Amino acid sequence: MIRDFNMAAVWAGLTAFVWYVFGALPLHLEVAGQLGLSAGQASSWIFVIWFSGAISSIALTIYYRLPIPITWTIPGLIYLGTLAGQFSFAEIVGANLLAGIAILVLGLIGIGERIMAWLPLPIVMGMFGGSILVYVTRMVAASVADVLVAGITLAAYLVGRFVTSPRVPPMGLAVVVGGVAVFLFGETAPEAVSWALPDLAFPGISFTFPAFLAVTLPMIVLAMGLGNVQGLGFLMSQDYKVPVTPITVAVGLNSVVNALLGGHAATVARTGAAILAGPEAGPKRTRYWANLIAATLTISIALGAGTLVSLMTVLPRTFVVTLAGLAILSSLQSAFESAFGGKLRFGALAALAVAATPFAVFGITSAFWAVLAGIAASFMAERQELYRYWRGDKGEN
Repeated sequence: MIRDFNMAAVWAGLTAFVWYVFGALPLHLEVAGQLGLSAGQASSWIFVIWFSGAISSIALTIYYRLPIPITWTIPGLIYLGTLAGQFSFAEIVGANLLAGIAILVLGLIGIGERIMAWLPLPIVMGMFGGSILVYVTRMVAASVADVLVAGITLAAYLVGRFVTSPRVPPMGLAVVVGGVAVFLFGETAPEAVSWALPDLAFPGISFTFPAFLAVTLPMIVLAMGLGNVQGLGFLMSQDYKVPVTPITVAVGLNSVVNALLGGHAATVARTGAAILAGPEAGPKRTRYWANLIAATLTISIALGAGTLVSLMTVLPRTFVVTLAGLAILSSLQSAFESAFGGKLRFGALAALAVAATPFAVFGITSAFWAVLAGIAASFMAERQELYRYWRGDKGEN
């Protein structure tokens, strides 16, 4: 392992860590605030998902000598935020626990990504895109209402996209410039931010059928059918021999542990895999070092969870909302590309329209009905494509 160490892997590991900090943490803080969690609950959630993911990443990477980044599902986190006010935190925890158990069982019996065989991915991603669209509209509203903080933060992100230099990451530029704007123009709360060890809170757990339909099933699809498939698929595209079943079992175990402390489902990081297992991470044989570095650094996020949560009471709401909206732009774009880039476009459009409309029938939220509406729309308007999809033909055209 010492002979395999190289600077290309170091820089790839640092890059992935920067993405974790600037691309994922703002989302987590925003969703914790949306769900109305106490400081202890939010701190426990942040700690467990980052710590369990880091430990699993390090263990799998050392054992297999492969860059296997285990984190948590960002689409799943975003989706949970859309359910704020519709379920109690105990119901969400129970649903996440069932999702973790299901992922573990599916991994043990070796069916892995086959979970997507009966749920058409374009329709699922249409549902997902409709569910998270509110984050972008909320970001736009914040930038209009608070030009000096949110507007400047958004402008800095766009400048980063315009520059298109790996040395100027758009999210990093948005965080730095936005932070300066907060210091100069923002109305921050007077509370001091101090370092504190994270809380470990064992939340109440409640199992309800509406939460199972609205949380458990989408979480399985987003974590296993989307994250795992894409993350492991990228590793395979780099000619790695990927042990799919052991990795899926590890993701399931992580998901169960996460839920017991208030967290949500784990997954193989799609963006992390692209950074840590790509050619820029050095020679193929040594890229696992990049993941070791990134995972080791993320332990610092877990240990600083208490401090991170305190930022929710200090930073202006418009700043956090804007960072969260910017962080999900790539996920929203990916969702639209998956939904409308090939077959079953009409079903995907129907799913998007229903998911973007907040309502509940029999206590079941619109996300579940969106999938049913999408399948029904495809059956009526593009049934041959739907039949071919179910038979295994998932080509774009």
